[in-house]
Amino acid sequence: MHRFSIIVIVALCGVALVARASQDEIRKKEKVLDKLRKEINAYEQKIKESEKRERLTLDRLDNYEKQANLIRTLLGDLVDEEERIRAGIETTSDTVGLLGKQLEFLKLHYAKYVTSVYKFGRVYDLETLLSSKSINQLYIRIEYLKRFSEQRHKDLVNILDKKQQLEVQEALLQQKLEEERALITEKKKEERTLAVRTTERRKILKAVRYSKTMYKQELVRKTQAAKELENLISDLIEKERLRKEAEEKRSRERAAERERSRATPPAEEPIFSAESIGGQKGKLPWPVSSGTVVAEFGNQVHPVLKTVTENSGIDISVPVGTPIRCVADGEVAMIHWLPSYGNLIIVTHAGGFHTVYAHLSEINVVEGEDVKAGTVIAKSGDSVSGSLLHFELWKEREKQNPLSWLMRR
Repeated sequence: MHRFSIIVIVALCGVALVARASQDEIRKKEKVLDKLRKEINAYEQKIKESEKRERLTLDRLDNYEKQANLIRTLLGDLVDEEERIRAGIETTSDTVGLLGKQLEFLKLHYAKYVTSVYKFGRVYDLETLLSSKSINQLYIRIEYLKRFSEQRHKDLVNILDKKQQLEVQEALLQQKLEEERALITEKKKEERTLAVRTTERRKILKAVRYSKTMYKQELVRKTQAAKELENLISDLIEKERLRKEAEEKRSRERAAERERSRATPPAEEPIFSAESIGGQKGKLPWPVSSGTVVAEFGNQVHPVLKTVTENSGIDISVPVGTPIRCVADGEVAMIHWLPSYGNLIIVTHAGGFHTVYAHLSEINVVEGEDVKAGTVIAKSGDSVSGSLLHFELWKEREKQNPLSWLMRR
């Protein structure tokens, strides 16, 4: 009985502590989810307004993609929330089970006591006292009967208390089950919305491909976006330079301090432990396991429009949803969105190299994450030029021809 009570008390205390500790986190999560819902609704309004103004615009194409990104993020957060709720349901169910067992245990013992009182009543207590063989034994039995009566009173209070606790936990369990049902309903709704938006976006992409006017506009946007991407990489290079200078300064200060104290210098940690891409020319693995290069590095002439545009990388035709792998060890420096490039990832590598992966439908990494060569960082998506991956490789501020660096197939 005592051991059983301790188990229940510990379980209840654990639930209370976890609940208090996670309450702030839950509120923060709810704010994030509400913000995402508002942003999704804002893009929904933009899409409706653009549909009223004109039938086909590149801006609407962008709005579809941005809204789809937000919906994917919301779905990911809802999955995390569902896991949290299910963990809470499991914990609460366990607590309800423990409380129910203890309540039944207390009721059983109290019922035996009530039955005994009903059968023997005070006569039994009086016989117990009169059969005492000494005054000392009489006092002991009087004290025993007194404490026995007090314990039965405590048992009754405990039964009522456990019953109330059980009712609270059962209500909490029911609330969590309702939350889970509501969450599943919202997930299904957002999944349907995402499917509709994906279908609508594909229709617009197809229409843009057959519209010379829209295609020309897209080429202009792509040129502007390429310049913006170049600026992003320049900013990353500058930040990396400042970071290295700061590290070198700290290293010199530590060396000066060691010189003053004449201590044995500890081993310095390298900025990158990975091998520089510089020594892997012609040996880098491809970012996709298959696919055809449909646009090579350098100037490209459009077969119909006869316009000349510069390609800063290569375009590899692959089905939507193809896993995209990092070509070398590095760090995810940026996750961004640009017109004509869509979702993109920039990875920083040792030796001043950067790789760019664009037209992504899903992203599996976060900024600042260390990645190894071969790590799946995303899935391919769709673009005006078709379902493909756009891949770039930079050495400092110089664009490199990826085909010179990737291994021959």
